Amino acid sequence: MAAQFGRRLRKGAATTAVAAVAVAALSASQAPGVNDHGRQTAADATPSPEASASDGSATGNSPYYTDLPPLKSPNPSPSTGPGPGGTGATEAGIPATVLDAYKKAETTLREAKPGCNLPWQLLAAIGRVESGQARGGQVRADGTTIKPILGPQLDGNGFALIKDTDDGAYDGNSAYDSAVGPMQFIPSTWAWAGRDGNGDGKKDPNNIYDAALAAGHYLCRNNWDLSQQDDLDRAILSYNQSREYLNLVMRWLEYYRKGTHEVPDGTGTLPDNRSDDGAGASPTPTTPGSTPGTTPPGSPTPGPDRPKPGKPGKPGGGTPAPKPPTTPPGTPSTPPTTTPTPTDTVDHLEDAGTAKLTAMAGDTFGKRISTRAETEAGKAVAKVRVRFTIVGDTDTTFTGGESVATVATNSSGVAVAPALQAGEKTGAVTVRATVVGRTVPGLDYKATVTERAADTLARTDDAALTCAPGGEFATQVEVKAMYNGAVADGVAATATLITSADDATDNDKGPYFKDADGKTVRTLTGLKTDAKGLLKLPKLYADDTTGTFLLRITTAGGATLTVELTVAAAETSSPSASASPSA
Repeated sequence: MAAQFGRRLRKGAATTAVAAVAVAALSASQAPGVNDHGRQTAADATPSPEASASDGSATGNSPYYTDLPPLKSPNPSPSTGPGPGGTGATEAGIPATVLDAYKKAETTLREAKPGCNLPWQLLAAIGRVESGQARGGQVRADGTTIKPILGPQLDGNGFALIKDTDDGAYDGNSAYDSAVGPMQFIPSTWAWAGRDGNGDGKKDPNNIYDAALAAGHYLCRNNWDLSQQDDLDRAILSYNQSREYLNLVMRWLEYYRKGTHEVPDGTGTLPDNRSDDGAGASPTPTTPGSTPGTTPPGSPTPGPDRPKPGKPGKPGGGTPAPKPPTTPPGTPSTPPTTTPTPTDTVDHLEDAGTAKLTAMAGDTFGKRISTRAETEAGKAVAKVRVRFTIVGDTDTTFTGGESVATVATNSSGVAVAPALQAGEKTGAVTVRATVVGRTVPGLDYKATVTERAADTLARTDDAALTCAPGGEFATQVEVKAMYNGAVADGVAATATLITSADDATDNDKGPYFKDADGKTVRTLTGLKTDAKGLLKLPKLYADDTTGTFLLRITTAGGATLTVELTVAAAETSSPSASASPSA
C-alpha cells in the first residue's frame, strides 16, 4: 500500500500542494497526537514562523526521495528477508556500514556537543530521504560509495541556481554545483561542514562516515537542542527549506525510533519516487567514462518541461512528433537572455559599522561582525550569501563551535555573523567575509582575545595565619577571584613571599612553600583559579626566623591581595603556685 501510495505522490512543481495534503493525511492515520514516548509526530510538528528563516541549506534545496514509511511495524518478522526493492518490514532495514556510520556519528556528537542531543535515527531519516541510505548500502568497507552519488546540476532550470564553487572538485562540474554523496551536501557547504568520520585523514562527501558526521555537526550548530521540537524543526529546515521535507523527515524519524535492524550492504530498499519527478535527473551514481553533472553529447537535458531519457513524454504516448520550426531557415538565432541573480550584481563588500572586537579568553564577544554587500555604484544587495570564515591558528569559534558561518544579507544588504566565542589562545583573530558564488575580494576583520583576568581577590575565611618557628601553618590560604562582579575562572595567578610592602622581591627568610622535591620555594607561578574562581595555595612552612611576613597574590588583570603571616614562639605558661606542705 505504501509503495502504491508513494507512486501517486510524485511532487513536481504542479503537485506540491497535493503531496503536502497526502503526507498530512497519512501522518494522521499512522500516529495521531503524541506517540508512546511523548514525542511530537510530524502531524504536530508545525514549525515556528522563524524556523524556515535560514541562511542557506546543506543541500541547496536539491531534490529528495518522497517515499513514505510503510504502515506496517518496522520490526522484521522471521519470514521476511532483506532484498532490494522490497517493501514492508524490509524498509526498516538499514545497510550495516551505513547504520554503523550513523551510530558512530551520534557517539562522537554526544561527546563533542552533548547539549545537541542528536539521535542517530535523525541521520538515518535524512539519509533515507536524501539518497535511500546510500542507494541501498552501495558502499565499500571503508564507507565510500561504490560510485559517486550526485544530484542534478543546480542551474536554475527547475532547481535552485548555484554556480560552481569548487571548480568541479567534488561534483565534476565547473559550471554549476550539484549535491554530492549519501547526505547530499552541496560543495560550498561541504567546504566548511565536511568532517573526517573514518579517520583516514580525508573529508570525502562520498564517504558515509564522513558525511554522517558532517551532517551531525551541521544539525547541531547554532546551539540547537534537538530534543526540543522547535530546534529540531529549525535544524531539519536548514538542511532543506521545504515544509514537505520537514514532515517527511519527521515521519521517517518516528518510524526508525520505533525499531530498525541491520541488513547486509547493498541489500537495502531502493526508493521509487522523488520530489523532482518530471523535472530533472535523480541523484544517481555516475556512469564510468562520463563526467558527473554533464549530459552526453546529443542527449536531451532533463528539465521541468522535458521528460527524462527513456520515459515517454505523456502517459500512453510514445516519442512526440517533431514540431515544425517557427523561425524561417537562415534567420539568425537570438541568444537567450538571462536575468542576473543578486549575487551576480555584487561588486564588493563593505564593513557595516562593526565595533571593536575584543573578548577575554573563554567569553563570548559582545559585538558582532556586520558586512554589507554592494554593487559597483554602492547600492545594497539583498539575498546574497556571505560566508564568514575564522582563519589562522586559533581556537576561537562562532557560537556552536563552528569556524565557518554563512548568512544571507537582509533588505539593507547587511549580513550579521553569529557571535564569536573566544577560545583559550590569546592574541589576534582574523575573520574573513566572502561572497558565496562570486569572486570578489574578501573583507578581513580583526578580533582580539585577551587573557582571563580578575579585578578583585579576597580570602575565603579570616582565620589567623600563625606558626611556630620550624613548624607548618595549620591553615592553607584560599582566595576567590572576581571580575566585574562575576566569578573569574581560569585566571592565571602568582603567589610570592615578598620582602616588604614596598619590596616585592622574594624574602630569603621566614615562611616558604615546598616544591615536589621538598626544596624551599618562595614564589609559585602557573597557578589558576578553578571553575568557581577559587585558588587554594599549598601548605606553608616556617624556618626559625620569627616575626610578621607578607604573602602577595597577583592575577592577570591587576588584582592583588597581600596576606600577613606570623611566626612566633609558643607562649610559656607561668609556674603554678607551690603546693601546701602536708600536715
